[in-house]
Amino acid sequence: MILAPRHDPAHYDQIRDTVRRFAEAEIRPAAADLDREERFPGAIYRRMAALGLFGLTVPAEHGGAGLDTLSYAVAMEELSRGYASIADQCGLVELVATLLAAHGTPDQRARHLPGILAAETVVAYAITEAEAGSDVAGLKTTAVADGDGWRLTGEKLWIHNAPVADLALVLARTDPSAGHRGMSIFIVDLAAAGVTRGRKEAKMGQRASQVGALAFDGVRLGPEARLGAPGRGFHMMMSVLEKGRVGIAALAVGIAQAGLEAALAYARDRRQFARPILDNQGLQWMLADMATAIAGARALARDAALRLDHGQPANAAAAMAKLTAGDMAVAQTANAVQVFGGLGYIRGVEVERLYRDAKICQIYEGTQQIQRLVIARTLIDHGADL
Repeated sequence: MILAPRHDPAHYDQIRDTVRRFAEAEIRPAAADLDREERFPGAIYRRMAALGLFGLTVPAEHGGAGLDTLSYAVAMEELSRGYASIADQCGLVELVATLLAAHGTPDQRARHLPGILAAETVVAYAITEAEAGSDVAGLKTTAVADGDGWRLTGEKLWIHNAPVADLALVLARTDPSAGHRGMSIFIVDLAAAGVTRGRKEAKMGQRASQVGALAFDGVRLGPEARLGAPGRGFHMMMSVLEKGRVGIAALAVGIAQAGLEAALAYARDRRQFARPILDNQGLQWMLADMATAIAGARALARDAALRLDHGQPANAAAAMAKLTAGDMAVAQTANAVQVFGGLGYIRGVEVERLYRDAKICQIYEGTQQIQRLVIARTLIDHGADL
């Protein structure tokens, strides 16, 4: 199946160029300091919001840019080329804002979306628990009916933005006997009584994306806190998963692209045996393989985005894109470090950070093993013509 973009190619070129200029001017110069300090870059996020980079696919009537998934993929790659932690925030806001726009009441949208899209309200999406990572069925957090509202009890861990968030979408069980159909999503003010935060985790990479735990001890929620229909939380979560995986695939491509550019520039400048190391055919072939792998992963990410934009089945395509791009980013940033030699192993050198930043792309938004499971099940159910 050959799918065409919904817009003229110049539209995507404009998005790429706009985001690239922003990344070069605002993100890349700050990346090393943000990584070292593990600092939440609120000022950068507010400038991103002013540029319209939060809520890229959220309909314009709800305050978003109203763009398509391919536009989102292009923007995510360019943001990540600057620094993946920054792209991470764009992806998180996209997920939360999409759910609010699609399933929120008019009052919920009016109350929450303007602040989220303006980067004035910091959001988290709280699903993961000690026994509920890849296996969401292991979820133990509960929301028990209490008068006209709910009491929320449970613990979440490794939650993006937990140390700094103002608001969280929390997945909880409302009917323990109903399996996936017994879960709902709740909008939770993290300043509410009964909410506590765990320590900020010290991460290997993407260090400006702060991660931590959240605990809920009988937190009182009003009837307006539930997002969407009762028992539909798991299905709502799954409805944004494909776009989320496209976003992570594009983010991984951006990391690898930055590594390739750094390796190529260094190979031009670095001299050994009285000539640039770029003159060595073995290194030229390494760079050629890097560029080819990046182009292949980019094509898969954009194919999955186009499938979503054309209303085509995209579950396997998004899984393939995330699987390929995640593994590719780790392999090709390792190659970038190799081009730099011993210098590439030194903290503070860009390719050393890129290598660390790439690893999480094999883990979050579904591990690589889960992506293979998704692809295999699609093959079994629908045959080899995906």
